Amino acid sequence: MPLRWEILHPQKLIHVIAEGEVTLKEMEAHFDALVVANALVYSKLFDATRLEPVYDETDVMAMGARLSAYTENFPSGPLAVVGRDESVILAFKRFVNISPSNRPAALFSTEKKARAWLAKQAGAEEQRT
Repeated sequence: MPLRWEILHPQKLIHVIAEGEVTLKEMEAHFDALVVANALVYSKLFDATRLEPVYDETDVMAMGARLSAYTENFPSGPLAVVGRDESVILAFKRFVNISPSNRPAALFSTEKKARAWLAKQAGAEEQRT
């Protein structure tokens, strides 16, 4: 499976690993699983270092509609994406731009930097509550 994830409830973290070609269908299955697990609010660490995004403009618009429905009904936690490839950077920008969520999202070159940023986000959230 090109898109694997682990939901770590105690840490309120979702760790996603993408390897190879990932289609809209895999992304939809991922988001549906997070909704069912009541985990959209968790921080997300998305390792896209081996990702090959496979979607066209129609797919991006469909995902935008789905993201709109999710964020209208469920809060969404911060997103840290790890990847350096130009296709990953472009996909990240497209999905962040179409998402109506005001959650923090950032792109990183290493998982270590992404984890440090997510830890800061969690600390800031704790101070707000």
